[in-house]
Parts: sequence; structure tokens; C-alpha cells
Amino acid sequence: MSGALRPGVLFDVDGTLLDTSYLHTIAWWRALRDAGHEGVAMAAIHRAVGIASEGLVEQLIGHPDQRAVEAHVEHYEALRDHVVAFPRTAELVQACVGRGLTAVLATSGKEKDLEWMLPAIGAGDDLAGVTTSSDVEAGKPAPDLVRAAMEQHRLDPSRSALVGDTVWDVQAAARAGIPCVGVTSGGISEAELRQAGAVEVYDGPGGLLDALGDSPLARLTS
Repeated sequence: MSGALRPGVLFDVDGTLLDTSYLHTIAWWRALRDAGHEGVAMAAIHRAVGIASEGLVEQLIGHPDQRAVEAHVEHYEALRDHVVAFPRTAELVQACVGRGLTAVLATSGKEKDLEWMLPAIGAGDDLAGVTTSSDVEAGKPAPDLVRAAMEQHRLDPSRSALVGDTVWDVQAAARAGIPCVGVTSGGISEAELRQAGAVEVYDGPGGLLDALGDSPLARLTS
């Protein structure tokens, strides 16, 4: 890693910037049934969203099943026309950059997903870059994705944080040695995120934007 390290904010995407947690839940429910796993409840699937695909399947059924992973891709593609960003998402990214933070996406999605993710987020040139699960061997809740994002974009771990919506985001951040700021927009409660170790929790991107000046993110550049 060359050059001076910078303060930064890593953003999870699904459930944090894009309103996709329940779309993924439906896609996974259909995919698991296609693969012969009909007893998995949607509530259990929703709570596993945020884990990288192979790990999510193992979490839910106890063993890998590539058929389910491939079926999820097909079912989710059919739902992509419904993908929207949460209100004020692009404004939040822009405001973080305006405060001197380098904004990076750290997503469990694949590199090929960026062609639709980036336009949906709408943050344009405010984003310094993206790290996806295609860049690492182990996805969240392992720390690999968070560490790779910081290394690729020369972020200072002592002045960086992850914004995420799941306990898997909180765990990945903690294992990488940085704090996680939680948002409830993905459907996981404030109590669960705090119990997992989130340093603060807000009601989606808009809630974080409204409180940005007093948030843990503001202290990264102070």
C-alpha cells in the first residue's frame, strides 16, 4: 500500500443503500424450493441476507448447494426492475465525501452486479470505488471484504467505519478492526444491531444524513 492513508466510509449495498433485502428474500425462497429445500421459512432467509451466497445457503440448510446459488441468480434477475435506492442515498454519500471521507462500496454482490447497482445508487463520481465478493475468497461475516476494501482504496483503519444493515456487517467490521454504523432499512432491528456491536444505529440513509454531523462518521475526520 503506497501513499498516505485516508479516512473513509465503507457502504454495504443491499438493505443499506438499495431497498433489496426483501427482494433477495423472495428470490432465495424460490431458489431453495427449486433446489428441493421447501421447509425454509422466509423469516429465516431474511435474517441470513447479507451473507455471501454460498455461505447463506449453508447457514440455512446446513450444507452447500450450488443449484440453489444459481437459481437465486435467475430469480433475482427477474426482480431487478423493482430495485430502488432508499430516499436520500446519493445525498448521504455526497455529504460524507464533503466531510473529507473517501466513500467506497463493500458489497457481498458480484462484480457483474455493478452494472445495475451503481446506476440504482446514483452517487456517481462521489464513490471512490467498489470492492465486491469477487475480490475475496470469503464474504461477510468474514472480515476479508472489509479489509480488501480498505487496502484497495488506501483507507486508514483507525479513521474508517462501515455502514451496514445486518449483524453480518457488524461482525465483518469488528473482525476487520473498524466500527460499524447500523441502519434499520434492511429490516433488522436497532436492538439486534446494537447487541451485535453497532456503535450507533439510524433509520436508513436519510436518518443517518440528518444526524451526520453528530454521528460516528463525523468524528472520523475530526
